[in-house]
Amino acid sequence: MRTSGDLAIAAGFATRTGPRSDNQDFGGIVQASATERASHGVIAAIADGVSGGNAGRMASELTVRTLIDGYYASPPTLGPAQAMARPLAAFNDWLHGQARGNPARASATTLTALALHGRRAHVVHVGDTRAWRFAEGRLTCLTQDHVRPEIDMSHVLIRAIGLESDLRLDHGAFELTEQDRLVLTTDGVHAPLGARKIAAILAQNASAEATAELLVEKALEAGGADNATALVIDVVRLPAPDHDGILAAMSALPFITPPVPGGTLDGFAVERVLSEGRHAVLLVATDSENGEEVVLKFPRREILSERALRLAFAREMLLAQRVSSPFLLSARPQRDTRQSGLYLVQPFLKGETMESRLARRLPSLDAAREAAVSLTRAVAALHRLDVVHRDIKPDNVMLTEDGGLRLIDLGVARLPRVEDFPDNEIPGTPGYMAPEQFAGNGGDALTDQFALGVTLYRWFTGKWPYGEQEAFQRPRFGEARAPSAHRPEIPSWLDEAILRAIAVRREDRHGDVVELLRALEGGMIGTQRTMAGRPLMERNPVLFWKMVSLLLGAALIASLVQHRL
Repeated sequence: MRTSGDLAIAAGFATRTGPRSDNQDFGGIVQASATERASHGVIAAIADGVSGGNAGRMASELTVRTLIDGYYASPPTLGPAQAMARPLAAFNDWLHGQARGNPARASATTLTALALHGRRAHVVHVGDTRAWRFAEGRLTCLTQDHVRPEIDMSHVLIRAIGLESDLRLDHGAFELTEQDRLVLTTDGVHAPLGARKIAAILAQNASAEATAELLVEKALEAGGADNATALVIDVVRLPAPDHDGILAAMSALPFITPPVPGGTLDGFAVERVLSEGRHAVLLVATDSENGEEVVLKFPRREILSERALRLAFAREMLLAQRVSSPFLLSARPQRDTRQSGLYLVQPFLKGETMESRLARRLPSLDAAREAAVSLTRAVAALHRLDVVHRDIKPDNVMLTEDGGLRLIDLGVARLPRVEDFPDNEIPGTPGYMAPEQFAGNGGDALTDQFALGVTLYRWFTGKWPYGEQEAFQRPRFGEARAPSAHRPEIPSWLDEAILRAIAVRREDRHGDVVELLRALEGGMIGTQRTMAGRPLMERNPVLFWKMVSLLLGAALIASLVQHRL
């Protein structure tokens, strides 16, 4: 799996006093060290002090500094929301206590802060500063002002830091996407500009620093009568997704009934049912946003528990975003604002499964060998990342119309350091399961190799090495016949490669699937070289004798013509 990498952002900050005598706004962003970014991420905050004299500026600055110091001092296990709320609650107690001891020292401040950790952003907010998100040309306000509801009293705060003995913070979280623009503003910016002008400025795609300066400049030009402060964050790169984050997002989605053909869901127009399997229903649909033909995959709840289904879907989404291989089919992430239920979106592949092809006819030996190499490469790509497929079989291999191959259904894969299925729901298909799996092995690289070997045995011969098994049967693993016993043209090297992959004893199998891949590729090359170096009579005796007969016939005709002359 590719390394998680770092969160990369570009940030800009601008503040002006405006027509006021002093600037009571304060803001800042801290990217910290690489270690702190890995454990806590990036935090940004903006505050607008409320008081006469310098007390408002003191409140806003101390609030932001206390938040930043407390956030990075908190244990990573606390989580971004609590890591921001705890120091703010303590500071609120102190600030509110100052007013109780001496009313002349009373002060308060608004605060809006963003903590970017991993692929998520967390917002804490109190007062009338605001957080915004500009994505895909749309501007969304992420906060709600805490002010009096009357039109002529909208400048009066009803919640702020230091205003009440118990701090009441709003908290929200959302999934980040690359190229998001996140903005924090004081009311000296958003009040004179409004959402439409802010969106127009953000859409210009100037640098974060230039955009922050422009927001403040345009706010004052529009008649702003307050301090004006803006902080802009451009999300340049996100770390690779983690399983827990994806599972959390999946857990928030409800199970829904798949729409019927002719219906629509979240902008997908459903055309027809592609298949109804034991664990999922697949529908072919058209994405109204780009016209692409896709497959919608919905879970079936009859067999697996809801927890197991969510684990399976989270696995597919995680692997889709972390594994890149031309021989694997992956899901396509959706915007969190678009998806209303638990389902996956996958590219639609025109073709058929390997199982369907076998039901019609055996492939030619050359075509079978090419597909065998592609399938083994797909499994090797997973194993290089310590991912075990656990359900390799012809039903999970797509043969596309353009001659390609895709290994599908990654939902039951075993991932390193990721929660596994309950013991009674460990996946696998009888007939492809290795002997040790019937003794409790939950699936590893060698059991994948066994399933791959059985798949190849069937692909080349149409037969089962140990007999077809039903779900309730425990197979008897005797001695498998060589594939060439069913198909004589299969060469000895291919017999050896497949039989070793399906060896009953683990220690007798290939060291890994890369070793099997070398055997398949090396055997093909060796066959081509050997055939090229052998005389035509051995390579193709029928053609040889046809050519001999043709030459003899030509010689006979020439002799007769010469005799007549």
